[in-house]
Amino acid sequence: MIATKNSNDISLIGVPLQLGANRSGVDMGPTAIRSLNIQARLEALGFRVRDWGDIEVNRLQDRCDSDEKLKYLAEIARVNTKLAEVVAQEMGKGRLPLVIGGDHSIAIGTIKGVLQHVNKLGVIWFDAHSDVNTEFTTTSGNIHGMSLAVLLGHGHPSLTSIGGAHKKLDPRNVVIIGARSIDPGERLFLKEQGIRVFTMHDIDKYGMKTVMDEALERVSAGTDGFHLSLDLDGMDPREAPGVGTPVKGGISYRESHFAMEYLHEHGALVSAEIVEVNPMLDVNNKTAKCAVDLAGSLFGERIL
Repeated sequence: MIATKNSNDISLIGVPLQLGANRSGVDMGPTAIRSLNIQARLEALGFRVRDWGDIEVNRLQDRCDSDEKLKYLAEIARVNTKLAEVVAQEMGKGRLPLVIGGDHSIAIGTIKGVLQHVNKLGVIWFDAHSDVNTEFTTTSGNIHGMSLAVLLGHGHPSLTSIGGAHKKLDPRNVVIIGARSIDPGERLFLKEQGIRVFTMHDIDKYGMKTVMDEALERVSAGTDGFHLSLDLDGMDPREAPGVGTPVKGGISYRESHFAMEYLHEHGALVSAEIVEVNPMLDVNNKTAKCAVDLAGSLFGERIL
């Protein structure tokens, strides 16, 4: 049985990976999110939640070679290969995968796993960044800034081949929301690919409802459902301070909740991930609490 839209069965999968960000702390994100009772929160909404546990990560790999263009490539590829297998396995049981990270490089494994079952997948990418660098445009070598490019089929073969190189996203069904820090090489890539990017200027100008209406139209056009990739740095740092790459002027708390509530109402979610919660940089676990609150709204919590 394949996971379907509106499944009442959720598999919670932790990925304590920080190598894609090359910054300590984000590997503790899954523990921080679990500590705020995300499983009980979802079960209170009527879901049957199975906590799969964490994908094993080699945490002793604390440095990379100076001549390594893409930092920690081998371990990141290994972790994402395993993640893709687990996601595909859980979807095959009719369960909706909810992956908690961990840095945003884990989106590679999550979405590659989903693509084993959902050939035509839309993706909503909530993020301050566009994450479409490649080894030719990156200035940092950090793979969490390349994950969306990989999923579109552009990047190192060790990453694009995960789950099969032919399993990739159609850029016409990908939407980025909340962007406000885009590298020059990424701007060119986004234009060439024709990816719809809603910057903070667009949200300010048109409002979140208009943005979400167009976003949902694009990710639903000819697809069999959509995936949500929720990076907490998409929110304003005043709301979510515990992220590795904060950018001021982000999405507000209420705008974020409205977006999650709107996605739930649409009813076509097949998978999701929540990434970049870094407890070492957080204030009183505020960012992890935002993550759990937003998950609640995504899965049906309402004010009334």
